[in-house]
Amino acid sequence: MTDARRIVVKIGSSSLTRPDGGLDLNRIDSVARLIARWRLGDGTDERDAVVVSSGAVAAGLDPLRLSRRPRDLASMQAAAAMGQGLLVARWTAAFHAHHLDAAQLLLTTEDVMRREHYTNVRAALDKLLGFGVIPVINENDAVTTREVRFGDNDRLAASIAQMIQADALVLLTDVDGLYTAPPSHPGAELIREVRTTDDLHSVLVTGAGSAVGSGGMATKVQAASMAANSGIGVVLTSADNLGEALAGEDVGTWFEPSRTRPASRRLWIAHAAPSRGEVVVDEGAVRAIIDGKKSLLAAGVTRVLGHFEAGSVVDVVSEARLIARGVVAYDSDSLTSIAGMSGADLVASGWEHPRPVVHRDDLAPLV
Repeated sequence: MTDARRIVVKIGSSSLTRPDGGLDLNRIDSVARLIARWRLGDGTDERDAVVVSSGAVAAGLDPLRLSRRPRDLASMQAAAAMGQGLLVARWTAAFHAHHLDAAQLLLTTEDVMRREHYTNVRAALDKLLGFGVIPVINENDAVTTREVRFGDNDRLAASIAQMIQADALVLLTDVDGLYTAPPSHPGAELIREVRTTDDLHSVLVTGAGSAVGSGGMATKVQAASMAANSGIGVVLTSADNLGEALAGEDVGTWFEPSRTRPASRRLWIAHAAPSRGEVVVDEGAVRAIIDGKKSLLAAGVTRVLGHFEAGSVVDVVSEARLIARGVVAYDSDSLTSIAGMSGADLVASGWEHPRPVVHRDDLAPLV
């Protein structure tokens, strides 16, 4: 954290609301003050920060005289539309107190899943950061549907961290870190560090823990793992510990980043693009992809599941697990017809210059 030059800070609804469900203005002021202080560093070189802020629905409850988060979609969208302006106005005022400007970005899953949208959002964020502005990002709950939404801002924050090549992601919640079981369980212990996903096999996590939040510890662990596997260090801790986390102190749970950082396009393939089908491969192909870093050839394909066009992103799976995701060079019907065929077989069948099913440059291993 002390070496980071660009960070994403995500704060959820449970950390931004008072016990009565209203927006906690003091919390927003405190987070803005700590981020402003971190940006200045030692005063020689300003650093970049992005805020991913939940709270629009929570901010809209009181003006609409709602006592709790709505369950029906239309009411939730109305609360989000009412609350988003209030939320960003408070963030803007909080950062203005430290001579910083804030800009609002409301995103949907389409803005991350579609490659053209993804690159446009990335360019806008890079330009805002270049101007010294603090982007404040939230999912556009006023227009999204349950079928096509992030559902929580943890995954959105991890996607943004990947998109802008952040050095660190700070996930703020209402508990002080990841425990071996919910903190209320007897014997639950705080996990100080997660180096690999193997460290998480014995961890029991649950869903949303508050009446105003939509995420939970499970989504935070998934988002943290997604970012860490992309070469981004992650601190998972409580909002009360933000100052200590930004100072690099040993608070919460640290997810150690991988040593390599994939290219932006490969990250998009791995984590953001929608999968259109599955290509089942044999163990020889698994070894070639994972150990040999090679392309997927038709000879290694055993089955094709789903209907897709050439150029679609598909899951590459063995009989037991997800291996990789990649951009496929054939449509599903063509791939089915050549599955298991060697290069010589393809040429003999009339494929003059057979291509790999997924070229290694278009392949994102996930194990």
